[in-house]
This record gives sequence, structure tokens and C-alpha cells, in this order.
Amino acid sequence: MESEDSVRLELEELQKQLGKKQRFESAVSSLKSMLQSKYLSASPSLRKSFYSVICRVATVLKTRYTAPGFWNAGLGLFEQAQLLVTEPSEKEHLKTCIAQAREHLHLEDNPSQTSQPAAQNNTNGGYLFEGHLTVDPEPPQPQWLVQSNLLSTAATLFAAESSQGSAATDTTPENAANVLQELIDRLEEVMPLMIEDGPMAPRAPPASKEVVARLPVITLTEEILAKLGKDAECAICRENLAVDDKMQELPCRHTFHPPCLKPWLDEHNSCPICRYELQTDDHAYESWKEREKEAEEERKGAENAVRGGEYMYV
Repeated sequence: MESEDSVRLELEELQKQLGKKQRFESAVSSLKSMLQSKYLSASPSLRKSFYSVICRVATVLKTRYTAPGFWNAGLGLFEQAQLLVTEPSEKEHLKTCIAQAREHLHLEDNPSQTSQPAAQNNTNGGYLFEGHLTVDPEPPQPQWLVQSNLLSTAATLFAAESSQGSAATDTTPENAANVLQELIDRLEEVMPLMIEDGPMAPRAPPASKEVVARLPVITLTEEILAKLGKDAECAICRENLAVDDKMQELPCRHTFHPPCLKPWLDEHNSCPICRYELQTDDHAYESWKEREKEAEEERKGAENAVRGGEYMYV
């Protein structure tokens, strides 16, 4: 039992050294040696301590260090740990850490090779969006554009029919009828569904790139951590926070690791915790939000007027 206590103390000391740039690689090397010699004979609780420190290595790499030497050290640790751990969830997480380390080293050391997958993706139906080649199929046309195209076609056919008068061919009414039938069939898709609660809310687009770029990055101090509590963690990666961690702060005051927050804001425009919405680059969505805000104010005004007795019923 005493030996396991001493191992825990060593692990705690190594975890502290991970935050010091000059000691990081030697700390990871020592951790790797301890893992190899003591993990298999360790108790379940000590194994959890090993895993916790390894997760800390991954967090430090993602939030602080970019040099290939640091990532090489981390990669060796992750690969060895994956061979030793037995918990499926731990194996899966380490697999993700290995993939991230390999991707980082690939981009750092072999940038010329990144063009090869891009070329392959292009043959698989990728498309350019803001200068970046994606691997996803081109998205479908927005419903307002579908509606506009159908209405334009219908208007053209009707204009042709009226100009030709009695000399119109037999196919023009048929074409017009077909277009109108298609418009009717797709009515629920191409037009907002008008019901008592108002129009359907559009799908929220990603946050504005400019707004995301301006989000402040803070460094956690002991004072800040004391306010957050000893169990404070990044709500996205679920890693415990530590002194000197770099955190990106949203206007709602919730903070996250920058590498964790970016993928989220690439797809959403809201805080993962409280759903506070950031501005987007989608003008149609922003206009819809303004209209909804005005409509809500009008509804509240009407409710207040009724409660205040301004509306008299006779």
C-alpha cells in the first residue's frame, strides 16, 4: 500500500511538471517508464491515477504546446498506454489522442502530403467553400430558392399563355399545371408553416468567424480556479482545469479550451452550456431573429396592456 502511495506522489509531481515547458518532455518520458513498469501490477484506483495524468498530457498538448518534439513525446505515451489499459472508454479516448497527435505531426512535418487526400476528396464529389475543399456532398438548395424557382417558372408559363391567347399550344397549360402541382406538393417544404405559434424557426447557422476570432483568451490563475471550484472542468472535453490553462471566454462568461470550442462554433452559434447565441454571418437568420424579437416585444406589450385594463370589452 505504501508503494502505491509513493507512486501516486510521483504521479502528482509529474503532473505539476507538465505545465513547465522545460520539464514537459522529461516528465512524459518518466511517466512512460512508470507506466511500463508499474501499471500492470497497479490496483484499479492507481490505474485511474495513471490515466488521469495521461489525459492531462493530452490537454496540455492541445491547449499550450505546438512543437513537434512535445507531440512526439505525447504520441509515444498514448500508444503505450493504449496497449496497457483495459477499459473500453479509456482505449477509445487514447485512440482519439493518438489520431490527434498523428494529425498534428503530419501537418507540421509533411505539409506536402496534405494535398494528396484533398485531390482524392475532389474525385469523391467534394466542393469548394470559402477556399476550402470539403469532403461532404454539396448541400441542397435552400427552400426559399426552391420556392423562388418554382414561382418564377409558373409566372413565365402563365405569361406565355396569356401572350399567345387562343393560339397557345396544348402543352403550355399542361406545363403550368405540372409546375403548380409541384408547388402544391412541396408547400410544406418551401414555405414556413403558418400556425398559431408563428412561422417555423430556421436552423441556426454557425457563429460568425469574425466574432469567434475576437473572443478573449484568458489564462487560469489560482485565484480564478479557486472561484470555479476544485472540480471545474471544460464542459466539452470534460478535462479538469489547472493553473495556466488557456481558456476562451464567451460573452456569457462560460469558458472552454480553444481547441474544444472551435469545432463546436464551426457548427453552432450558441454556448454549449447556457445556449447564449453569438452573432452569425447569415443575414437571413439575423433578420429573422430581429423580427422575432420585435414580435415578442409586441406580444408582451399587448399582454401588459390587457393586464393594465387598457383594452375595454363591450
